[in-house]
Amino acid sequence: MPLPDPSATFFGLDAGTLRFLEAHQVKAVTIPGRGWRDLGDAVLLFSAMEKEPFFNRLVAVRWPSDSRAFDARLREACDLFRALERRPYVWAVPGLSEPDDLVDRLAANGFVDQGGGFDMVLVREPGAATERDLADGAVLDHLNRLTDDAIPSRAEALARVIGESFDIPSARHANLVREIGLTLGRPDFHGYVITVDGEPVATGQRYTFDGASYLSSIGTRPGWRGRGYGAHVTRVLVGDSRAEGVDLIYLGVYADNTAAIRLYQRLGFAILGGQSADMLQALPK
Repeated sequence: MPLPDPSATFFGLDAGTLRFLEAHQVKAVTIPGRGWRDLGDAVLLFSAMEKEPFFNRLVAVRWPSDSRAFDARLREACDLFRALERRPYVWAVPGLSEPDDLVDRLAANGFVDQGGGFDMVLVREPGAATERDLADGAVLDHLNRLTDDAIPSRAEALARVIGESFDIPSARHANLVREIGLTLGRPDFHGYVITVDGEPVATGQRYTFDGASYLSSIGTRPGWRGRGYGAHVTRVLVGDSRAEGVDLIYLGVYADNTAAIRLYQRLGFAILGGQSADMLQALPK
């Protein structure tokens, strides 16, 4: 199947497909206790268990540009968040979110950018992953459709790698294990973990459904970096997605993670749109 066209505006993806990708990521992280709703002009992710903004946000915002209509829609959105006992949080993507000056309007209403990132879409095949890529006795395991008794140990291994790779506080480890355990029960979720002599050292994940693959949590524990594990996992994530007939393959990366951005660009990904602004309403002084 053809990949998105790197020479075209937004890689040739039409407005409907671009909105689909914004909503797809929200659906991917939905597990028991979290839900999503298409509001027509935005998509809401809400968690009954967590108050973290990441799991309580509006994406795919397409609000009116008329000042009075915009202000009314913003008030409605803020009222919704407050009814849910959550702080209003909006992901704004330049070139995709509407109106074009959404970030400025949110800032004028007390929202503060928490530091955004980039969405990246695969536009070129990265080359196949081979066993030769893995040295030092490393082994790659593919986790999908696990039996209930196999989930706890695999969730613990993935949580350990993700926690150390992304500097997640140890206080969140138990919740991370629980979240991964619930996710491992989904048929559309695929976890990959590289072990060296039985020690989990690197991981990556993909959520493949509705004709698209969202790649996430590609990381390596600090003591095992520089050995090509991240590149290998990314190639496997892409290769397995393509083998399932998927041509929309994307991921998100923080703007300050320049090493990861360079790696993904080398492997065939390109930045889609501008840097997102993660706009969270400031607490009253």
